[in-house]
Amino acid sequence: MTGVLRTRALTKRWGAFTANRDISLAFAPGTRHALIGPNGAGKTTFINLLTGVLAPSSGDVFLGEDRISNWPQEQRVKRGITRTFQINTLFPGLTVLESVVLAICERRDRGAIAHTTVAREHAALDEAHALLAALQLAAEAGTRTHNLAYGKQRLVEIALALATRPQILLLDEPAAGVPAGESSDLFAVIAALPRAVTVLFIEHDMDLVFRFAERITVLVAGEVLTQGTPDEIHGDPRVREVYLGAAEMDKEPG
Repeated sequence: MTGVLRTRALTKRWGAFTANRDISLAFAPGTRHALIGPNGAGKTTFINLLTGVLAPSSGDVFLGEDRISNWPQEQRVKRGITRTFQINTLFPGLTVLESVVLAICERRDRGAIAHTTVAREHAALDEAHALLAALQLAAEAGTRTHNLAYGKQRLVEIALALATRPQILLLDEPAAGVPAGESSDLFAVIAALPRAVTVLFIEHDMDLVFRFAERITVLVAGEVLTQGTPDEIHGDPRVREVYLGAAEMDKEPG
């Protein structure tokens, strides 16, 4: 298996409970890849193994040719693996622009910079303005994040993730809590990200998955049931039996 990010027989156990079992997947550079499955399928556990939040019980994670199974989270971020969470984690008292500038400064090893001196960081300001424009957030640059609509807050979280210049962006339910009218706009921005960024996302809204994913992996009971294109997944009777037929009931993270 080849890919910018891949796993080999990745397994996570807690005592007698196995959350992920022998998962071997590869994510092609630049793809938009969805991870779906019913409650308890092990989706978030899998993301936590990729990012180093959890250590595997067995198996491996590879970034390119490098085995990164034992790398700490910080080292993985430095090498280009960045994630967002189901619940956003913003700086509520800062403006959108200040938040993104601080994230850029952190990437540049200037993390001690205070928000009161953001205006002096000219290169970071230019990069932040360009990033906000790309994410359709330019009009909100001067707004404090806690005053934004929730859909815009999720976009700011993605902006903070992109400020690290990731190779791989992992999104854990980016549309969670976002009003239905805003979720399509949110995913349209995600889909339009540069192809230099590989996107792996967990999502329970199947309309969004089938509209925006190019590849889909289905997890059931911690194992890979199948993977393929949206058309292949939609037409697979096993997927319809174990998940798609009850997708509207599956609102909790895996």
